[in-house]
Amino acid sequence: MTFSDWQLPKALQKAIDTIGYIHPTPIQQRAMPVVSSGRDVIGIAQTGTGKTWAYLLPILKHWKFQNTHTPRVIILVPTRELVVQVLEEVQKLSEFMSVRSLGVYGGTNINTQRAALMEGVDILVGTPGRTLDLALDGNLQLGALQKLVLDEFDEILQLGFRPQVVQLLTMMKSKRQNILFSATMTDEVDEMIEEYFDLPEEVSLAPSGTPLEKIRQGVCKVPNFLTKINVLKHWLSQPELEKVLVFVNNKKIADLVYDALLEDGFENTVEVMHSNKSQNYRLQAIQAFQSNQIRIMVTTDVMARGLDITDVTHVINLEVPLIPEQYIHRIGRTGRAQKEGDAWTMVSKKEEDAWLEIEVLMETEVPELMLPNVEISEKLLEFEKEKLAPKFLLKRPKIEGGGAFHEKKDKNKKVNLGGPGRRNPKTASKGNRGALKANKKKK
Repeated sequence: MTFSDWQLPKALQKAIDTIGYIHPTPIQQRAMPVVSSGRDVIGIAQTGTGKTWAYLLPILKHWKFQNTHTPRVIILVPTRELVVQVLEEVQKLSEFMSVRSLGVYGGTNINTQRAALMEGVDILVGTPGRTLDLALDGNLQLGALQKLVLDEFDEILQLGFRPQVVQLLTMMKSKRQNILFSATMTDEVDEMIEEYFDLPEEVSLAPSGTPLEKIRQGVCKVPNFLTKINVLKHWLSQPELEKVLVFVNNKKIADLVYDALLEDGFENTVEVMHSNKSQNYRLQAIQAFQSNQIRIMVTTDVMARGLDITDVTHVINLEVPLIPEQYIHRIGRTGRAQKEGDAWTMVSKKEEDAWLEIEVLMETEVPELMLPNVEISEKLLEFEKEKLAPKFLLKRPKIEGGGAFHEKKDKNKKVNLGGPGRRNPKTASKGNRGALKANKKKK
């Protein structure tokens, strides 16, 4: 199938031809008739499958001029970078159409965005916080809204934007089309759909734990973090690693890794990006990485979702993500647009349980990579050391019973199943988990 088979308006087809795309992706093919029907839609597809066009194309296919200055379509996304990216796609597809679009997000002058809204907007792309700010002060009118798109909705909720989304939903008129696109389904997403969607139709491409087929995965067992740095430097010195994303779990570790690479001669080829960096810095760093001015980007999960960076040859997980589904998003930065890619993960002894959760989610065992011939450090960094209980707790005498202390009845005993970072994925069965654990012990 080609885009021309859809009999799109000439202006929209001309924009697609100018961009140079010919064939729609599977999620775009499946979403076109459903979104076009006007019903509420839930789209579930892996990252890198073309979800943005899956909702933009049917919206623009049926676009008709209306004499209004307030948005008819609002697209909510989790991050500022994704606002910029989605807005660019809207502008490219509507280049030859009479469509006014605007992106709004925090960290920039709200008065500039207020002035732009006053000039008239048809499609608004925004983060939940800034969109709500503009709605509460009366600059963003929601009376003409026809379609609400929630893109990367699981990430929106994970970042804590549920209160803002709920407040926006209560301010909107009930007669509208809700379009939700996400890479994973969680209990919180299900709750929101149950409460605010009207008999939605699901468009699903793959289960949330399914890794992309064109990604070669590998896992390397490494004793500690400083040895991981040595392995990383060894890998990055290989010429076939042309464009590399290095993922860690927090901003402090990202800066530590970046500094270590700078000290070892990578200063002209590496950048670091996380949420503490300014908006201009982050946009410039992404542009430098996209345009191949640098070949290595050290980052947190701020770059694991939504952003369309082309031709990433390798993803390296220097740390195992605490939430299993996040691994799928990370490795999905490579192997995009029908190209192949590699995703390598370093796992320390402390991270083995978290790694097992990921293998259970995917229902597969990742091949093990050989530890390269690098210096094995004996030193542990502070965050790697076991947190010991205070001495007065360790020496506390054992209470045998009597007095006010009594053994709890079985029915009142609580079992700690762990926090959100250790929850069992929906796709994991006890049998799968047991089989993988048994397999690990044999090895």
